[in-house]
Amino acid sequence: MDARDCLLIGAPVQSGASQPGCLMGPDALRTAGLAEALADLGHRVTDLGNAAPVDMSPPAHRNDAIHDLGETAGWCASLQDRARAAMADGALPVFLGGDHSLSLGTVPGVAAHAASDGRPQFVLWLDAHPDFHTLDSTRSGNLHGTPVAYFTGQPGFQPWLPAPAATVPAAHVAMLGIRSVDAAEQTGLREAGVTVHDMRSIDELGIIRPLTAFLDRVRAADGALHVSLDVDFLDPGIAPAVGTTVPGGATFREAHLVMELLHDSGRVTSLDVVELNPFLDERGRTAALMVDLVASLMGKRVMDRMTRSY
Repeated sequence: MDARDCLLIGAPVQSGASQPGCLMGPDALRTAGLAEALADLGHRVTDLGNAAPVDMSPPAHRNDAIHDLGETAGWCASLQDRARAAMADGALPVFLGGDHSLSLGTVPGVAAHAASDGRPQFVLWLDAHPDFHTLDSTRSGNLHGTPVAYFTGQPGFQPWLPAPAATVPAAHVAMLGIRSVDAAEQTGLREAGVTVHDMRSIDELGIIRPLTAFLDRVRAADGALHVSLDVDFLDPGIAPAVGTTVPGGATFREAHLVMELLHDSGRVTSLDVVELNPFLDERGRTAALMVDLVASLMGKRVMDRMTRSY
């Protein structure tokens, strides 16, 4: 494959989650050898270190369940700027999370660059959850459950969060692996027109058909494609280091197949790797798996893999 310029940008966000530990995610991915894995594939890798939130003081929200709103808003603003700047460099940014609220910033940032480039932005959401709550609908108050509603332009986020630098049409979002959806999210997803492939759909149709259909749409539109990979897309039996485990996730081979098909498409322009909580891991096995999946997306093949000794 052609060598790419890859930018690693850490986003040690945990304000959107309920359990501490995600702030260690970026360094766990580094320790597991992400930069080295990409360099071994011939890519040019620059680690830009960790981003930091800006100071924000939004007004209190009427939903008393919401916590850490100011810090999450600060991350949203910071990462929108960092993502847009990273795309302007012509590189492929890999945002190392951190909880999934980081996508409040990364997706609008990359979408703003795509708009300035005259290209439509698409998003592939690999997750057990659709993260389609609004500030009013969330009962947990965990803002990692809101990014897709936010970046698709659903109402009710301002003035508490910064206005998105750009939004992504809901019809340009596809979700794979969904298996935990609240009632409010079901209604919102249906009304917005997001394409959702839950695990029953994958069990019935396989994972290739829905993914290739989406990639065909991205290709036909000459779109930019942001992939947001949540640890809980995977079955917790192979990836335990996440605070939101939901049984019945993607298998090792299904996940690698997704990554390999994404690589074959040549459409991926940016990537989130989120919700890795090293505090919940077992001897680094989840971090190592996430690095391996990113390597598959960037060109590593089955024939390249050696037997491991544990």
